[in-house]
Amino acid sequence: MPSRNHQRPTTRIGYGFDSHEFRPGIALKLGGITLPHDKGLGGHSDGDVLLHAVTDALLGAIAAPDIGALFPPSDPKWKGADSVIFLREALKRVRDAGYAVANVDASLILAAPKIGPHATAIRTRVAELLGIQGDCVGLKAKTPEGLNLENAAIAHVVVLLERKPSRQAKPKRKKR
Repeated sequence: MPSRNHQRPTTRIGYGFDSHEFRPGIALKLGGITLPHDKGLGGHSDGDVLLHAVTDALLGAIAAPDIGALFPPSDPKWKGADSVIFLREALKRVRDAGYAVANVDASLILAAPKIGPHATAIRTRVAELLGIQGDCVGLKAKTPEGLNLENAAIAHVVVLLERKPSRQAKPKRKKR
């Protein structure tokens, strides 16, 4: 029988996906930033597809329950909730598991609004929320040409976690 390696991996990856439909009368939030647009994303919470996908990527990397299990849309407590709440809980679980975020790479797929003018603000906010440098957050935006998805926003996210160094007790100095 092969021996088992019980040492935890030094790195872990996670993948997250989310999508929501555009609806009138709702503010558009992407990456924790409110963007000017005539429609927002419908969802039980604030509909921030980017933060939802980042949250699921973080949770998946540590084999934790997904965002829907932790924050069920059937629970009225989460109606209109700020997605930052979900992200912070996922980060807490990552840290409790002994890991830290190394980097995140995201792709947004939506017809409008154009993300280019807002990309720096979104990257900066996501980096701030994750406690990492801005150059550790990749963000690309694509249009859903020919896919009949003009009324939706989709986010794909991958995250890399690194195991935090374990704290070892300092050796005691001998008295002379």
